[in-house]
Amino acid sequence: MAAEENAVGAAVPASQAPVSILLVDDEANILAALRRLFRPLGYTVHNAESGAAALAILEQEHIDLVISDMRMPHMDGAQFLAQVAQRWPQVVRILLTGYADLDATVAAINQGHIYSYFSKPWEDNEIKLAVQHALEQKRLREEHDRLLALTQRQNQELKDLNANLEKIVAARTEELRQTNMFLELAYEQLQESYYAAIPVFANLVQLREGPGGGHGKRVGELAREIAVSMELDEDDVRHVYFAGLLHDIGKLAWPDDLLRLLPANLNAAQRKVVEKHPITGQAILMGMEPLSKTGLFIRHHHEQYDGKGYPDGLYGEKIPLGARIVAVANDYDGLRAGTLLGEELSPLDARTFLLQRRNKHYDGTVVDVCIAVLDARERGEGMIRELRLAPAELRAGMVLSRDLLGHDGVLLLTKGYKLNDILVHKIRELQQDEKQEFIVHVLAEGGDDVPHSAGG
Repeated sequence: MAAEENAVGAAVPASQAPVSILLVDDEANILAALRRLFRPLGYTVHNAESGAAALAILEQEHIDLVISDMRMPHMDGAQFLAQVAQRWPQVVRILLTGYADLDATVAAINQGHIYSYFSKPWEDNEIKLAVQHALEQKRLREEHDRLLALTQRQNQELKDLNANLEKIVAARTEELRQTNMFLELAYEQLQESYYAAIPVFANLVQLREGPGGGHGKRVGELAREIAVSMELDEDDVRHVYFAGLLHDIGKLAWPDDLLRLLPANLNAAQRKVVEKHPITGQAILMGMEPLSKTGLFIRHHHEQYDGKGYPDGLYGEKIPLGARIVAVANDYDGLRAGTLLGEELSPLDARTFLLQRRNKHYDGTVVDVCIAVLDARERGEGMIRELRLAPAELRAGMVLSRDLLGHDGVLLLTKGYKLNDILVHKIRELQQDEKQEFIVHVLAEGGDDVPHSAGG
């Protein structure tokens, strides 16, 4: 039997339709607990005690997100969510499951294309964060579609203006073209691969770092060099680099005062929040299957080789190698920048700090390779052989040796990106739009992409 209630609590803007969620479980106490959890968030909450009742509600009501239990009579959660995915693909799907339901959970992931799943008993803050993040992603997708449709409609209206408005039409069309040029490119890349989202996430993390940022980028570059030196395969090197860029993504929601505190100055409550950020970072990427390995490395980059780290207390080689690499690169940069100990250490002192903690805090082999990479940097080894070209000189197949930035510093394409004919054309258009000298750095033929040494 289904029931509906309008949640009271946080005000919902009048200009927006209230978010509507559907809770599905055959246990009344579970439904009651979920209602209490989401009541303060201003959602319209629908309840159903079976998959069939939930499908009836979906046929009658607009629903944004469904949370379903796995074990229900007649129709289990996997079967129910598979029908939701087929009939209402725009509805976000989350599964509640027990530890004994692994096979059924895998089926739900494959058939129902769920956004996330949580084991009973759940942690209130984690499930609320996941729901809020999922709804925000859904809102952004819908807003993107709305804006894209609006742009297309405005372009058509501009074409229909009479001859007296020809100059205005031309100016407006040019403005829209410039605005949408790299938006269209980003959308094409997003269809090809989730990896296109990495620069966006990295920019968000870097903006959160505030003035003098760049920590994530430096960690990513150093971690990638270590991974290459350790002869990891290409896929693992890529995910180590991504994890280095995004290892602090779980800190985006922190207040500024917590973000600026040194580890040694945290109280017990603050330390508890800090020690959850790797879990939050992995959760943010959970819905993006190609980035699952990146999320795993992020989750474990604060584990210690002797088992005294967090969040899971892993030790030795039970810690994923990618996470061990990011841990060393992260702390080295923190030592140099002064964010780890409160004072900026010299390169020699930072190396000494790492060496003193070999096979205790850090994987000794990773420390040794890291120091070898840093020594090679100082000797100038592995410098990128690159060319400085005007857009007119670019050709398909060339590889960027540095990040490509817009005139306002916005990251357009990441270092290592291979150009194709479409990209070359769009970069040339950008040159014309900015009406100033525009230089693109690409690898010389036979050059190796060795990050950090790209020079200035």
